[in-house]
Amino acid sequence: MKSLSDSISEYQDALNKGHIQKAYRGIMSFMSDLKGSLSKKYPDYLTSSLYTGYLDMTYFAFTPSELRNMKLKVAIVYLHDEGRFEVWLSGNNRKIQAEYIKRLSHINIEGYQLSKVMPGVDSIIESIIINHPDFDHPIELKKLIEGATLKFIQDINHLINN
Repeated sequence: MKSLSDSISEYQDALNKGHIQKAYRGIMSFMSDLKGSLSKKYPDYLTSSLYTGYLDMTYFAFTPSELRNMKLKVAIVYLHDEGRFEVWLSGNNRKIQAEYIKRLSHINIEGYQLSKVMPGVDSIIESIIINHPDFDHPIELKKLIEGATLKFIQDINHLINN
């Protein structure tokens, strides 16, 4: 196992090439634009601030009032290591999350991934929106994420209310 100093040296070498900064700025800019677009287009949805993460994940909440009233939230997540977008259903806290995981474990969740109650898990249900997104076509990518997120929200409402 490498020491922290060795890892920092590798990190600095990678930064000196300039690709990491360009990619990170591009991801943050895209996520900020997406958040702004959705917030403007869907003013009744709660849109949280952008969580930039530690080069692991970047996300923001985008939650309709009916889910917010149940102490749930929807997050649009970019996973840096996997290079993909996901949409997650989460609870406002770990207790709510555990309650919904238990409740949903007894029904067919229609192809979505039900999470397990474990340390470090922040979701109830997860769904991959797109692997290997094309950031060179941001308009199309935003539409794809918006459509998949709205379908996810519709499906979640159906699952929870039946």
